[in-house]
Amino acid sequence: MELFTKVATPEASFKIDYTKNLAFFGSCFADNISAQFSARKFNVLANPFGTVYNPLSIARQLRGIAGGKTFGDSDVFQDERCDKLWHSFDAHSSLSAPTREECIEKLNAGSAQALEFLQKADVAFITLGTAFVYFLKSTGEPVANCHRQDSTLFERRMVPVDEAANAIRDIVESLNKIRPGIHTVFTVSPLRHMGDGAHGNSLSKATLLLAVNEIVKCESNGVASPATYFPSYEIVMDELRDYRFYDSDMVHLSKTAEEYIFERMVNTYCDETTHTDIGRIEKFLKGAHHRIADPQSPESIAFAKRNCALALELEQAIPGLNLDKERQYFEKMGI
Repeated sequence: MELFTKVATPEASFKIDYTKNLAFFGSCFADNISAQFSARKFNVLANPFGTVYNPLSIARQLRGIAGGKTFGDSDVFQDERCDKLWHSFDAHSSLSAPTREECIEKLNAGSAQALEFLQKADVAFITLGTAFVYFLKSTGEPVANCHRQDSTLFERRMVPVDEAANAIRDIVESLNKIRPGIHTVFTVSPLRHMGDGAHGNSLSKATLLLAVNEIVKCESNGVASPATYFPSYEIVMDELRDYRFYDSDMVHLSKTAEEYIFERMVNTYCDETTHTDIGRIEKFLKGAHHRIADPQSPESIAFAKRNCALALELEQAIPGLNLDKERQYFEKMGI
């Protein structure tokens, strides 16, 4: 008797190992999954402009990066009502600043960092959160973050499938302009946006799924689309359908669920060797993070020297692995 619905994941045409550079753009689910890879020492870029939920804003950000956009005075504004900070409607508040110059500097630094990383990236994971988009009435442009400005400044609507699909197509084209041949993987966030109501959330997710499918299934001159889909949404809805896999707010996922999806991604995109390497690194990091009561004790110094040697051994055995931070820490302890 089958009591568990297993969601099949398509076999990937490429593999990820520690020599690969992985970029993540999109919702907070992208932040969470990128953190899983980063914690295991993969080389990761995650949301250089902060968390962004809708495909139109992700497309706008990547068009700017691909086109070498330089942010200036017209791209930022000051919140006169509340915090007096300078913000950009194209970026998260983590890039906001007390002065116009500092805000612009942060935006341009984020763009430069993203361009430099994407020029050598092997895979870009794009996580779409919602088809509901805020548009600035004065320009008609999509807004990545409203920064709690007066709601009368914006129009909010759920974009239709064709508009979302066009944005997703722009994402693929911008990424390939920066890095020809990059593997682009789309996924739809399983986190529900209950502010739109259960039905509104379902319509939004369905729009994103249909739009992604339009791009993933298309072929040009017999050449398959450079984009693929990973079913994180379906895994949560069908495999992890119990509330024990959710956080206390019953909307965000628990750490267990995030780690399970990470494992499914590893099984899809990593070969057996990399899977084994991940286990070795997890074991090393677990021991390396052991709490040290007295760093100057002979036992602690010996512990540091063992871990420093082990870090070097792992780096030599696993191409692309970088444990500089850990080695420097233990080298300093072992002096």
